[in-house]
Amino acid sequence: MLSLNEYLQLSAGLISVVNPIGVIPSFIALTEQRTARERGRIAVTCAFSVAVVLWTALFAGEPILQFLGISLASFRVAGGILVLLMGISMLHANPDRARHTPEEMEESYERESVAVVPLAIPLLSGPGAISTIIVYAHTEHGWPHYALVAAVVFSVALLILAILLSAPRIAKLMGRSGMNVVTRVMGLLLASIAVEFIAKGLLVLFPVLGIS
Repeated sequence: MLSLNEYLQLSAGLISVVNPIGVIPSFIALTEQRTARERGRIAVTCAFSVAVVLWTALFAGEPILQFLGISLASFRVAGGILVLLMGISMLHANPDRARHTPEEMEESYERESVAVVPLAIPLLSGPGAISTIIVYAHTEHGWPHYALVAAVVFSVALLILAILLSAPRIAKLMGRSGMNVVTRVMGLLLASIAVEFIAKGLLVLFPVLGIS
């Protein structure tokens, strides 16, 4: 099993890539015509959907990679590059087109239900979050490890729920500038974790890099 520090790193990395603070403006905009009860229901459905998507990636990710003939090292490098691009975008507090495009967001305003699409997928549990879970999940094997990773996913889903339920108050308290600061800090953490992904993947693909 991984060490406690590595599970804490997974928690920090997953929270950074999911970035629930950064999705607050989108949540408020997409639900501004809804009642408080409807917003609460959307928040619950969204958090549950994020958990289901990431649990699916946890247990089905490796079999899918094996079926496609993709090594974990190659996926680690590719996922690391994707996460790095997301981290750089967050450092500039820019909308991340890897999660959604402006055209997709515009289309979302016309949806009757926004909990699953676009909030849960792809805004929160997008390619970056799925890649992070698959990479961390399959660095070790055994049910204790999977149970701990699943528990991390559950805790992140609870955090998402708490933040979405408090979204109007958080937005009023922090303001746009405050949320941008949090996004930039998360982006820095995310970029650092992405470099680790890429470095470890390259060491497996090119063992000569590890010779000093």
